[in-house]
Amino acid sequence: MPNENSTPNSDTRREFLRKSAAISGAAAVGSLSLARSVHAAGDDTIKVALIGCGGRGSGAAKNATMGDPNLKVTALCDIFPDVLTQARERLTRALGDRLEVTDDTCFSGFDGYKQVMETDVDAVLLCTPPHFRPAHLRAAIEAGKHVFCEKPVAVDGPGCRHVFETVEMARQKDLSIVSGLCWRYAPMVQETVAKIKEGAIGDIVSIHETYLTGTLWYRQPTSEWTEMENQVRNWTYYTWLAGDIIAEQHIHSLDKALWLNDDAAPLACEAVGGRQVRTEEKWGNVYDHFGVSYEFPNDVKTFSYCRQMAGCHNDVNDYVYGTKGKAQILSGTVTPNEGEAWKYSGKGGNMYDLEHKALYEGMRSGNVINNGVYMTRSTLMAIMGRMAAYTGQKITWDMALNSQEDMTPKAYEWGDAPTPVVAMPGKTKFV
Repeated sequence: MPNENSTPNSDTRREFLRKSAAISGAAAVGSLSLARSVHAAGDDTIKVALIGCGGRGSGAAKNATMGDPNLKVTALCDIFPDVLTQARERLTRALGDRLEVTDDTCFSGFDGYKQVMETDVDAVLLCTPPHFRPAHLRAAIEAGKHVFCEKPVAVDGPGCRHVFETVEMARQKDLSIVSGLCWRYAPMVQETVAKIKEGAIGDIVSIHETYLTGTLWYRQPTSEWTEMENQVRNWTYYTWLAGDIIAEQHIHSLDKALWLNDDAAPLACEAVGGRQVRTEEKWGNVYDHFGVSYEFPNDVKTFSYCRQMAGCHNDVNDYVYGTKGKAQILSGTVTPNEGEAWKYSGKGGNMYDLEHKALYEGMRSGNVINNGVYMTRSTLMAIMGRMAAYTGQKITWDMALNSQEDMTPKAYEWGDAPTPVVAMPGKTKFV
């Protein structure tokens, strides 16, 4: 097994293939008999490190300070020194004295995260491209850090198995893992889901998930960039780094479907997808649309659609159909066939702040939050949908979980990079 600061290469990740990774149980919130000390020095300040200083990472650092009045960001890390420098300047303006970093607590490079784990921070925010999440999460838990973990948590089956193991390790060590699947922390969504689970529309028959939206950013390569640098800077367009749009973005919708099914894993799925608009080489090898049909226990079907295209009709919502009515989660409405319709009118709140508030309140009180199982199941749900679309085959949960498709590059260095191959249904094989 790798040491606590190792980067998973192909050999070490293959070790995980030989281990049983079907972690049982659901995401749980437990209580410790005594609150953990939140800081080694015994004072009341929670120290946090940010790993991955791009837009989402910088946003997470701001959310962290909104989640606790006595929290400071004391370490920054990014693969790219220039991104680190820009984030440090940006966060200095935004956070003021809530940012307490020095040159000695700013780290860069592929191995910079290892140095973060040697600092005295109490929690880490994992906001890098998803490919790196399994290694970073393992290092954080082995180092005794609480974690805010952005979605998705892996890009392939071996990565998910690795994370399942780390989640169990965190449970045994009484360390919190709060997931960036932020809708689970939105008051309107929480109450709407609760209404559905209470039977307001009877038994769920089917769920229709949509994430139909526009295009994302693109960073124009310079002559100095190697192919590896180009891919990592434009990570969202490469499956080995992002998991494709179904995992990187649409996972929010899939996670709500999983939640509505009591976090039970889907049994199997069939899918279509492709590249209809983003066909140029610069767009890497991801698709620009997917349509997936998931089979859940109790004969519940989830029909899932995502698209990233400009100039099209957009729709992001969750349509839930039951034996006695229907609901729309992101509209906060429940409409029974008989009786009065319900619409959420409760408190608001920024879900991005609230997920951090839950993490730090748990750290202070000793109430451990472990979102690890559902965040990994939602990730694997997205991956199995991608597998079905890429191969044109029906993919079961066990096939996806035990897949040997390992997207780890031969080396983490600024040179060549994996050649992006666009999957072709009927030709691309399941591995």
